[in-house]
Amino acid sequence: MMLDFKEFLMIDLIIALIVLVIIFIILGIKLIKTLSRVEKTLDVVDDKLSKTDGMFSVFDKTGSFVDEISDKVIMLITNLIGKFINKKKGNDLDE
Repeated sequence: MMLDFKEFLMIDLIIALIVLVIIFIILGIKLIKTLSRVEKTLDVVDDKLSKTDGMFSVFDKTGSFVDEISDKVIMLITNLIGKFINKKKGNDLDE
């Protein structure tokens, strides 16, 4: 019983497809394991980051407070300079 060339190619193709399916199954299983490890790592990182949310909230409130104070100081200085300049202009016009 001799195989002709077409039958030989067909058998090779089927064997190659079976090998590919097995390889893809193994890769899929490894990918699932890797993704579960990544998910666990992300959960740990998320836990650690959630613990620092309070600290960043304090920094944010402190920054807002400093910003408000600096705005008020700048406004006060600007008003004082404006009053001084207006007084100076008033005196120059009177003379």
